Amino acid sequence: MVGKATMRAACVDTIRPKGCVQSLASRVLSLSLLSVAPFSLILWPPKGVVAQITAATSATPPSLPGAVCLTWSLSCFLPRQLMENKITSIERGAFGDLKELERLDSVTARLNSALFFLPPLSSSSSSPFLSLGPRDLSENQIQGVPRKAFRGAVEIKNLQLDYNHISCIEDGAFRALLELPGAGVRGRGAAHRLGLYSSAWPPALWGHNVAEVQRRSHQSSSSSSCSVLQCPESCTCSNNIVDCRGKGLTEIPTNLPETITEIRLEQNAIKVIPAGAFAPYKKLRRIDLSNNQISELASDAFQGLRSLNSLVLYGNKITEISKALFEGLFSLQLLLLNANKIACLRVDAFQDLHNLNLLSLYDNKLQTIAKGTFSSLRAIQTLHLAQNPFICDCHLKWLADYLQDNPIETSGARCTSPRRLANKRIGQIKSKKFRCSAREQYFIPRTEDYRSKLGGDCFADLACPEKCRCEGTTVDCSNQKLTKIPDHVPQYTAELRLNNNEFTVLEATGIFKKLPQLRKINLSNNRISDIEEGSFEGASGVNELILTSNRLENVHHRMLKGLSGLRTLMLRSNRISCVSNSSFVGLSSVRLLSLYDNQITSMNPGAFDTLHSLSTLNLLANPFNCNCHLAWLGDWLRRKRIVTGNPRCQSPYFLKEIPIQDVAVQDFACEDGNDDNSCSPVLRCPAECSCLDTVVRCSNKGLTTLPKGLPKETTELYLDGNHFTQVPAELSDYKHLTLIDLSNNQISTLSNHSLSNMSELLTLILSYNRLRCIPVRAFDGLKSLRLLSLHGNDISLIPEGAFKDLSALSHLALGANPLHCDCHMQWLSDWVKSGYKEPGIARCAGPGDMTDKLLLTTPSKKFTCTGPVDVSIQAKCEPCLSNPCRNDGTCSNDPVHYYRCSCPYGFKGQNCEEPIHACIGNPCQNGGTCHLKEGGGGNFWCVCAEGFEGDSCEINFDDCEDNDCENNSTCVDGINNYTCMCSPEYTGEGELCEEKLDFCAPELDPCKHDSKCILTPRGYKCECTPGYVGEHCDMDYNDCEENKCQNGGQCIDAVNGYTCVCTEGNSGLFCEFSPPMVLPRTSQCDTHDCLNGAQCVVTGAEPRCQCLHGYQGERCQTLASVSFVDRESYLQLPAGLLAPETNISLQIATDEDSGVLLYKGDSDHIAMELYRGRLRVSYETGSYPPSAIYSVETVNDGSFHAVELVASDQTLSLSIDGGPPKSINSISKQSTLNIDSPLYLGGKTNLNLIYFSGGRNGTSFHGCLRNLYVNGKLQDLGAGPGAGAGCQPCQRGACVQGDCHPTGHRGFTCTCHPGWTGTACDLQVNNPCDGNKCVHGTCLPINSYSYSCRCQPGFAGVLCDEPDQDAANPCTPSRCKHGRCRVSGLGKAYCECNGGYTGEVCDKEVACRGERVRDVYQRQQGYAACQTQEKVSRLECRGSCAGGADGQGTCCTPLRSKRRKYTFQCTDGSSFVQEVEKVVKCGCTNCSS
Repeated sequence: MVGKATMRAACVDTIRPKGCVQSLASRVLSLSLLSVAPFSLILWPPKGVVAQITAATSATPPSLPGAVCLTWSLSCFLPRQLMENKITSIERGAFGDLKELERLDSVTARLNSALFFLPPLSSSSSSPFLSLGPRDLSENQIQGVPRKAFRGAVEIKNLQLDYNHISCIEDGAFRALLELPGAGVRGRGAAHRLGLYSSAWPPALWGHNVAEVQRRSHQSSSSSSCSVLQCPESCTCSNNIVDCRGKGLTEIPTNLPETITEIRLEQNAIKVIPAGAFAPYKKLRRIDLSNNQISELASDAFQGLRSLNSLVLYGNKITEISKALFEGLFSLQLLLLNANKIACLRVDAFQDLHNLNLLSLYDNKLQTIAKGTFSSLRAIQTLHLAQNPFICDCHLKWLADYLQDNPIETSGARCTSPRRLANKRIGQIKSKKFRCSAREQYFIPRTEDYRSKLGGDCFADLACPEKCRCEGTTVDCSNQKLTKIPDHVPQYTAELRLNNNEFTVLEATGIFKKLPQLRKINLSNNRISDIEEGSFEGASGVNELILTSNRLENVHHRMLKGLSGLRTLMLRSNRISCVSNSSFVGLSSVRLLSLYDNQITSMNPGAFDTLHSLSTLNLLANPFNCNCHLAWLGDWLRRKRIVTGNPRCQSPYFLKEIPIQDVAVQDFACEDGNDDNSCSPVLRCPAECSCLDTVVRCSNKGLTTLPKGLPKETTELYLDGNHFTQVPAELSDYKHLTLIDLSNNQISTLSNHSLSNMSELLTLILSYNRLRCIPVRAFDGLKSLRLLSLHGNDISLIPEGAFKDLSALSHLALGANPLHCDCHMQWLSDWVKSGYKEPGIARCAGPGDMTDKLLLTTPSKKFTCTGPVDVSIQAKCEPCLSNPCRNDGTCSNDPVHYYRCSCPYGFKGQNCEEPIHACIGNPCQNGGTCHLKEGGGGNFWCVCAEGFEGDSCEINFDDCEDNDCENNSTCVDGINNYTCMCSPEYTGEGELCEEKLDFCAPELDPCKHDSKCILTPRGYKCECTPGYVGEHCDMDYNDCEENKCQNGGQCIDAVNGYTCVCTEGNSGLFCEFSPPMVLPRTSQCDTHDCLNGAQCVVTGAEPRCQCLHGYQGERCQTLASVSFVDRESYLQLPAGLLAPETNISLQIATDEDSGVLLYKGDSDHIAMELYRGRLRVSYETGSYPPSAIYSVETVNDGSFHAVELVASDQTLSLSIDGGPPKSINSISKQSTLNIDSPLYLGGKTNLNLIYFSGGRNGTSFHGCLRNLYVNGKLQDLGAGPGAGAGCQPCQRGACVQGDCHPTGHRGFTCTCHPGWTGTACDLQVNNPCDGNKCVHGTCLPINSYSYSCRCQPGFAGVLCDEPDQDAANPCTPSRCKHGRCRVSGLGKAYCECNGGYTGEVCDKEVACRGERVRDVYQRQQGYAACQTQEKVSRLECRGSCAGGADGQGTCCTPLRSKRRKYTFQCTDGSSFVQEVEKVVKCGCTNCSS
């Protein structure tokens, strides 16, 4: 390698002039770049050459991945080789210092356009190719040779350009090489491998030397200059179409072929269309820029495109159409501007679009359109204006007239306001309804009609924003809870009031660029903590800005950029702590600056030097720290003659309240640790964020990932209002964080242990995201966390243990979440109550009675489970559990979108809910057949089955509208038919009830069992034979109702008699004879009868009854306790129990809030009920209001409470658990206690209709009641509807196939055995698709025991195990026997039968019948065609009659008809009434000759 340096690098792509090749000494002899080892550069200096490494400190050759930088100083290289690299360009001056280079080899260096960048060569000593000898540029990608490529290279001895892609050589390219002995231009790229859009090198010149080529004066057929045009790297180009869809482009590609006719740029991130973006491409016919982020369009963006016929701009952020944007587009036929934010249309916006056929402005912000906007659209056929907030006042009257004269608006544009016209279609409203108020419609002195003045310029800008008030040039949007500036502020606005709203960040929306008249902005009393750079861009005319009472913590010049004309700046009552020397850069016109009542402790020297016009500066009410850092301010205040109000020091203590300008210079000291400076240099800060000390704010920046360059020392990080979908994993690297705000993002999932390293974190805000599920280890390791906000998410369940590491937590925000407060959340109820960690905002969304209960205050025992958790709740952590994918789509979990559906053929969409064309899923109802319309998958038409009409065959028209039912019969509508329901004395055999009926005829006699039928004027009656009763004598009379069977004999009914079946031992016709002897008893229990299912046992020598639960007494004869389980349960006791002097005592246990305990009376009553957990006793005599008393104590805690109710001396008293009684005095002497009505416990029959019709809670009692004493006597409660004996909820059989678990004194839940489900485990689970036999298809359950198979395309059969023979062509030749085969839009074949035939394959001959037709009658009146005004339902006789297949001998003809009068309307405008013969009955008769 002596005398030779070799570069070995796989990534050499560019050779740059400065710092690289220029550092080589002037005597480089040979330079070779060989493509060998990736990501390395090794230079070997030749023997005897001094090499100096300037790019690395070690003696080893440096590793330079990517771009190559040559930094060795070499002095004697002679030949130069750049072979076998990937060089695509050599920049101008790259070899400028290689003055004695004799040979350059760059074989296979992939020079793409290298010669295009070589500098012109002169005869000066500095020319890089002056002495260049052999030159080898073979095997690259050179496409063209410019005219001055080799100027001055007079000593080139050999030039090799073999195997390139040369397609163009400019005139004079080799003029300097006329003495060159030979040059080679051969191989793959010299001529036959031409560029797509370049001029060709003729084959006749292949292999000739350059001098010969030059002498032939070869010229390009199109141009003598070379333009190296390429297809962009990420795009595809073919057939003059450039396709760059969905490539993430942010700007329009350049250097495209000039002959392109179509460019597709949809679904990218392009924001701006610059001037002349498409100017070079004169042949363009179609441009698609849809679904980008375009907000700015240069007025000449499409200038010169006279061939353009389609321009697609939908789905962007365009707010305004500049005046000349579409100027000169005379060939344009399609213009799609829908789904933008256009609020303004200039009257001349479309003036050159004479050939436009379709214009879509659908879904924009247009409130009005200037008259004449569409006047130049002479060829317009379709106009879309819907989904715009149109104000239908007098200014829009012209549009209604225009649309009525030109019915081209097909999207259904409607009015938004005024209210009287809201939601009405503009084209259907009468002109006179488009009215304005007097102030708008007529000119009023001293008021300027801005609508008239600016209507032709930008009419829509003149509407007052929603929620705002507009008076003159003032737009008042104060006190409206706004969070951002309205999109459409009138351009005449001079004063904009936005005070007293809820702004937090002032966004850079560019709104002030559109307000040239604006002079004053009031943003006071908001919550503004940040102002985005560029927020005030375009506001140079504003002279007063009020930001009083906000939350600004610092001021930097980027916030206020654009306010060059500002004179008054009010920043009082914020949180500003420092004023730097760049805070007010660019505000040289400010005269008054108020920083009153902030938190400023220090200022940087020169903080106000840029405020050249300042005359008033208010610095009062700030905690200035008068140390050495503030000494400059005292001197500055003494020198400046401005009004300041004498700001005062607040520290150190010995200077407190001393005016700053009066403090001696030596007293501004930084002693005794007083060296604080709130303006100390800020740590490095990401470009997207603002930083103050260790607080980093990156709010509302559209971030999806953590910004780069975030300081490791950050303690507070604000990432709210961005687009994060997950908590950034990199946050765990920032161990000093004490606060993280990730609110208002799109975070849908948390992962376990993602925050475990943040031991110092105190505050974590995850509010207003999309969280649905909290993993149990999501917050592990956050032992210092004090505040956790999960407010405003979609969380229903939180697993137990999720907060186990949050030992320091003092505040948990869980509000605005749909919490499912069942037994799985009981732990959380207990946890928040220990220390009141939750402030009482979080509410339950269910289940049942837990709805709207507070998490903090609801007793934990109420968090119970009454059945399986609803699948929609479980699906939040297991989204596929709810089967969201429709049409047999396959569901899989997705960390960002919860789930993802893989759709089967024919469907698309997030849930596979959208058919790929309109007929998938058959939208035609009631057996209609779907057909696709030509030209679009979204349009279809239906062929309806007989009897139905409508676009989707959804209407079963009323066949009874013109029925022929006779004799007062009733018409019942059917499907393409109707039925006459005859009155009793007429028959329906004649279909129209025209025949009177003989009910007593033998074939119709309705009387049974030989009874006699007698005709009556209204029909008939039956005289029954003995033993039978009923209207038709069809019921056997039950003779046992008056039987004489004795001694327990069973009566068996017979016809007109009965038989007694005697019990064992008895005999006789009526079982009147008793058994002859009695067996002796052998046990003491034989004479001791136990009642109510109790068992007798002998204890000692005495018999004793063991009572079932709830029963008491010696023989278990008294039911003392009952449980009310059903909501309709109650007990009824005799009325005679109560008297005017009555004492009632009982014990109850419940956890319900309401329910009736005791009730007596009807319209006037005495009642005792649960009311919000307390007992309420009411006494009502019919005169309102009723008297009532309430217990102090609540009794719905699930424990038993003793209740005593005493009525005595016209006084009603209530006592709970022996406590002091509460009373009602002056009970009426006619007390309800005297009324002969039953006493109800736990509820009452028809409760809602009688007692609680006044609106009170009428639910039955739900719980347990025991030991009811009336006047000291224990009452037998008996069993009533829904009431069970005893207070044990888990009685035998409560859970049919499962285990019972009591929940309090009344409730229970069931845990079902495998294979069973339901609240009582009484429903068997059965999946018929388990073990299904579908071979090539999907199993679909029909019911619990059977299934069907949906076959994949190409398969058929019950089990999808047979190839579908008809898949290719469902219409086989022999399918339809008497008809034609058709294919529906779903690809299915059906038969269209000929007349007289029916059936699936038209193989059934129709018998003669009347087919109902609903159509108009038509007549010819002179030259006019006339028809009835409405469709008429009538019969047409169709089918064949006996006597041959062709109906020979007899024909199907009308048997009966009626004449009806109908009104006919004619095409010439006339009308007349005429009788029409209407067929009402068909049949077979002899054919007429």
